[in-house]
Amino acid sequence: MSNTPRSPGTARPAPAPAPVDPLAAVRQDEGPDVDVFLTGTVFLDIIFTGLDHAPVRGTESWATGMGSSPGGVANMATALRRLGLRTSLAATFGDDVYGDYCWEGLADNEGIDLAPSHRAPGWHSPVTVSMAYEGERTMISHGHAAPKPCVSAAERPRSRACVTSLDPGRLEDWVRQAHAEGSMIFADVGWDETGAWDPDTLADLSFCHAFLPNATEAMHYTRTDTPEAAVRALAELVPIAVVTKGSGGAVAVDGVTGETADVPSLRVEALDPTGAGDVFMAGFTTGTLAGWPLADRLAFANLTAGLSVQHFGGSLSAPGWREVAAWWQYATRCGGQSEEVMRRYRFLEDLLPTGGHEGSLRRATPTIGFRAS
Repeated sequence: MSNTPRSPGTARPAPAPAPVDPLAAVRQDEGPDVDVFLTGTVFLDIIFTGLDHAPVRGTESWATGMGSSPGGVANMATALRRLGLRTSLAATFGDDVYGDYCWEGLADNEGIDLAPSHRAPGWHSPVTVSMAYEGERTMISHGHAAPKPCVSAAERPRSRACVTSLDPGRLEDWVRQAHAEGSMIFADVGWDETGAWDPDTLADLSFCHAFLPNATEAMHYTRTDTPEAAVRALAELVPIAVVTKGSGGAVAVDGVTGETADVPSLRVEALDPTGAGDVFMAGFTTGTLAGWPLADRLAFANLTAGLSVQHFGGSLSAPGWREVAAWWQYATRCGGQSEEVMRRYRFLEDLLPTGGHEGSLRRATPTIGFRAS
């Protein structure tokens, strides 16, 4: 093996695969090599936790916890990869130290395919500072538009699924092409700062396989009063509709299989909620591509999101199969979960590895100066 150093921005071999391949039963020789493709902005996230209250003007606040990690679209890309999906990401990375850190973390340490991504000379990486308190978070971000688009149809690999975000009148051509190729499109939607909640934003759901807004977004867009009514309305527009209810869990309708499900969330001690929605999407996408029953998909997404909020940051808080297995083993041997929860998650027994697990996952640290061993 050559010891010649490689410059930041070059692809390197991926780490050892996860101990579970959730798509092993559905893979075919002629199928795409990539399971999920996504694109977006990668931020350097700096997260403060342990704040007693929101910052007060004219004062200095001290946080008891701090972490740094790749953020933005890196949250979902990392969550997908840690669950064993072959993940490809198109993003622009700055050629600064922050860009080096994010690229190396995603490509070298997580094994995410960055072949569709590029480095932009002279462009500095976007940064987000997140402050977690009272179960919520406040974020301040800074960045400039990337010097060129992150992805074109020619650069995008064929994939089983793609993840995108709906924006009125702005569905990109690559999404339409991916849909035409048979790729399942999983979509969420951003917060509407205007307060209009224009239903035309949902016009592109005809290209989507699944839509996963939160309850507030879903009720605003469908002009309904409950998450249950909202998910039924969305099910008229998209094959799979999922509405997340925060601590209330999630409700879904799968028009493909005819299933409906309403699964409660798990009670966890939350440290930082950053990226929990992305991890939920990754868990649900995994189960959908694997062909699991709808209730199992929702439960698994709730579990992965619940495990993620117990660590700093969005991307590096995402659990792998080792964490899922540890949770189930503890619940089985030590209790602490209700009989209903144990019945709900019994399906994990057929999925979890029986042998050794991958090594410890990288977690967010207060500095970006430490190199992975």
